[in-house]
Amino acid sequence: MRAYERFLKYAAVHTASDEESTTVPTAEREFDLARMLVAELRKIGVEDARVDDKCYVYGTIPATPGYEDRTSLGFIAHMDTSPDFSGEGVKPQVIPEYDGKDVALGGSGRILSVKQFPHLPGLRGRTLITTDGTTLLGADDKAGVAEIMTMAERILHGSIPHGKICIGFTPDEEVGSGADHFDVARFGAQYAYTLDGGVEAEIVYENFNACSASFEVHGVNIHPGEAKNTMVNAALVAMEINSMLPSCDIPARTEMYEGFFHLTSMEGTVEKAKLHYIVRDHDKGSFEARKKLLRFIEKTMNEKYGAGTAVLTLKDEYENMEEKVRPCLHLIENAKASMRELGIEPDVSPVRGGTDGARLSFMGLPCPNLGTGGYAFHGPYEHITAEGMDAVVEIVLGIIRRYAEKEQ
Repeated sequence: MRAYERFLKYAAVHTASDEESTTVPTAEREFDLARMLVAELRKIGVEDARVDDKCYVYGTIPATPGYEDRTSLGFIAHMDTSPDFSGEGVKPQVIPEYDGKDVALGGSGRILSVKQFPHLPGLRGRTLITTDGTTLLGADDKAGVAEIMTMAERILHGSIPHGKICIGFTPDEEVGSGADHFDVARFGAQYAYTLDGGVEAEIVYENFNACSASFEVHGVNIHPGEAKNTMVNAALVAMEINSMLPSCDIPARTEMYEGFFHLTSMEGTVEKAKLHYIVRDHDKGSFEARKKLLRFIEKTMNEKYGAGTAVLTLKDEYENMEEKVRPCLHLIENAKASMRELGIEPDVSPVRGGTDGARLSFMGLPCPNLGTGGYAFHGPYEHITAEGMDAVVEIVLGIIRRYAEKEQ
């Protein structure tokens, strides 16, 4: 079975995680896909496939006899989809021999257009898979799941020599907790790759340092006719807080290694206001400086308007994996060599986000990220090609062969 055929089956299962939930996993529905995957893994020959009580799926393919001393490799993808756009009732459009032109997304009125996505003509001749415009597609990251499953089937039913291969599927990556309960020791790999990214040429081992930042602003509400020197308008203080941040340090004005403050939501009245940000920077020193600025703003507001006016909450989320991956760059070199063997020129660039691999790298499992062949994740314009997914499977198989040829 080709990877895209598996993907179409997985896309039909609603697995959006829930950022408001405090349970593990954040949505019980994530177990639906987890149990499906365990059954499928056992069917293709992964005898120890299992799902734990926190919705993490694990499985192992033992080394080919005589290759037990080779590096044990892990391959990881996440099962949940983004809660930012509907992932329920996904109805993919499959377009064989795509002509490279605009595509109507079902009857939604949305158009996947060349003007908005200029890479589309480069996909001409492939089998394009899109949404119907009413949901996301779920290629982030069910494409990665399907590619790992297809790799496993090829290994188990083929003649490719290999060391031990460890398979892991996680919940809740989209809400930042995908690695929270991952059992690295039980997983059993020396090194791993996440499959959770963009085009099939993508290799990532540099990502943002990340935290969330929330300001809760407490005002003093009084009749406006008697407000002079007494009223503190929380909504206006919130606006003032945002104005103290550098106006160009936002996602829409930054690229590559440039960090940002991203205001994700705000609400407020005279009595109370809230501001929520995500804070990102590749450089650890610059990242700490951003947090220092936020603390300075909190201090300034409280000195100006009274103690307790502004309450800042910072929560670290993940770190730049480059620190942990650089000592084992064979992971990157083997991926690059596998791609070049297939005629794919590797695209090694920093990702302006994070993956489970960033967290896992700091948990003792160096874990760069590979692309899955997809585009425009988290919304109705998400799309992927069957051929891109096929290429990722071949890249992974090439990596496995390289680690079997010699000990790293």
